[in-house]
Amino acid sequence: MILGDIIWRNAQLNGDREAIIFEGHRTTHRDFCKQVHRAANALLMRGVRHQERVAVLARNCQEALEIFGAGEMTGFITVNINSRLSVKEVEDICHDAQPTVFIYETEFAAAAEALQARLPCVRLFVLIDKDPSGTPAWAQSYESLLEGAPDMAPSLRADPEDVAYLIYTSGTTGKPKGVMFQQKAMVEAARTLALEGAAREPIKALIVMPLFHIGARIESLSFLLLGGCIVMHRVFDAERVLATIAEERITAMHVAPIMVQRILEVDNRDRFDTSSLECVRYASAPMPVPLLTRAIKAFGPIFIQVYGMTECLGGTTLKTHEHRIDGSPREQRRLASAGQPYLGTDLRIVRMDDSPANPGEIGEVLIRSPATMKGYWNNTAATVETLRDGWMHTQDLGYVDEDGFLFIVDRKKDMILSGGENIYSWEVEEALRRHSSVAEVAVIAVPDEEWGEAVKACVVLHPGASADESGLITFCREQIASYKKPRSIDFVPELPRLFNGKVDKKALRAPHWTGRDRQVS
Repeated sequence: MILGDIIWRNAQLNGDREAIIFEGHRTTHRDFCKQVHRAANALLMRGVRHQERVAVLARNCQEALEIFGAGEMTGFITVNINSRLSVKEVEDICHDAQPTVFIYETEFAAAAEALQARLPCVRLFVLIDKDPSGTPAWAQSYESLLEGAPDMAPSLRADPEDVAYLIYTSGTTGKPKGVMFQQKAMVEAARTLALEGAAREPIKALIVMPLFHIGARIESLSFLLLGGCIVMHRVFDAERVLATIAEERITAMHVAPIMVQRILEVDNRDRFDTSSLECVRYASAPMPVPLLTRAIKAFGPIFIQVYGMTECLGGTTLKTHEHRIDGSPREQRRLASAGQPYLGTDLRIVRMDDSPANPGEIGEVLIRSPATMKGYWNNTAATVETLRDGWMHTQDLGYVDEDGFLFIVDRKKDMILSGGENIYSWEVEEALRRHSSVAEVAVIAVPDEEWGEAVKACVVLHPGASADESGLITFCREQIASYKKPRSIDFVPELPRLFNGKVDKKALRAPHWTGRDRQVS
């Protein structure tokens, strides 16, 4: 099976049902399949060959889904580029991926113009615009690209072994790397998520995460696999999310934890009817337990956590029935966990020497799954380092309890080493989140002449709330061991975030480590 089979199957079995709703435009599964055929045939007619790269620089839009589908059917490799990157970063990715086609939206016209002379690998620039009259001479409009292309199945068919997507990592710990995902791995991930992801048919799912993020793509595929309908927002807006749930009677949704917090903060939230919502999948970062408790009280026991990463889509899940805010102490502790492995996924915790860790002992999380990347594009050394002996070395630190629930405590490079003691930032953050004035917090390592590294907390307070540094440090010392408490606290209006909702700790650390012999990245 290939990813294109999902589109073909829906056209045959669910042809008259809605597939995509975007900015007021509604498309059935049958018509979506025809548009994907046109896109695939148009690219074939322009000479794009099997496993050549097609880069897409766009926000969420239906045309992007059509291009993704064209690659899923024919075996082109889609390079979906983070729309928040600088021109230089986009250029670096393109020099690495060597796309033959570069498709972009009007919003990124200046970037495309700057790049068109710097990317000799690109034979065709394509502009997505509702008004194609402004297409520059060196590009072609998406509308004209598809004009005259047949809506029949393309002559070229992808193979399960083909690379379907080239996803560049967010770069929290260094230069972004191109993650290669094969068709068969994406199919496995979509199947597994559909099986264990708690969405019930008929599905009407809201997608607000950016499609250049692998999470949004695999979530949308899992909903479409079940013949569902995708309601897609171009960008995230908390109040608009609530309005769409009410207007479209949304049954499922995929969000990052920070989005859940923003939704809960909407004024007069009760004016929106969200009773249709049956499933909320959260991913990209752990959900702080206080926030998760608030969300369950507001929307009910409909939350399910998905743990994975760009390199490995098959990880663990904390299912809806395991989100028990009124359960036993043991059950309540699980709210801080990432759940248990998916069917077909193996999980190990290992020490620094790769020997097995005991239950409850912190070590690196290793995953073995059919939904793991093939490797890093043009980076054999990183591939060999990450995929060793059939296991994906995640760089996440965690432990497994006696019931097989995984608890993530930190990233390897986020762990703080102070006076010879390992301090895990998530534990300190959870302690501070228990304070009624704290809305958000991120804990980082900063240089310390005596201890090597010291714990610093960056704190966002709830609107109208107050707290001081000494009071929060004292409060934290009452929750965890004294050596783990912050030595200093910065009060900030907001935390810097990456496109997927994760806190950008690299940006928080940078001012403190500039000019140092030792750098923490």
